Amino acid sequence: MAETTSATGKCLCGAVKVSAKAASPNVGACHCSMCRTWGGGPLMAIDCGTDVSIDGEDNISVFDSSAWAERGFCKKCGSHLFYRLKPTGQYIMPAGLFPDGDLNFDHQVYIDEKPAYYDFGNKTENLTGAQVIEMFGMSN
Repeated sequence: MAETTSATGKCLCGAVKVSAKAASPNVGACHCSMCRTWGGGPLMAIDCGTDVSIDGEDNISVFDSSAWAERGFCKKCGSHLFYRLKPTGQYIMPAGLFPDGDLNFDHQVYIDEKPAYYDFGNKTENLTGAQVIEMFGMSN
């Protein structure tokens, strides 16, 4: 099993607090067009698994962004809170929600959709959109 740690964080205004019991220490960047439209750039996020608790759920709005996932954000400040896979309940959460810790930027997904105007210097595993869809057993 991959190394995990507990992580707690909050949105910009503090109306929503999140706690993940099994957060990955690895940060990934998603370059898909939806993530870039949602946040203005790549989504830098960590896999928080399914054991996530949220305080302030009445302050969350959820957008059904695809057949397999939904995105949550704070209704008060607009902070992005999660990308949640519908079939498994797995939470992918923005790394910025959590205080700086010992994180490792190690992978990029939808690398085939990354625009040419930016590049990261880190050596990472790079997966195309088709590889991600296959890995999670999703279909377009």
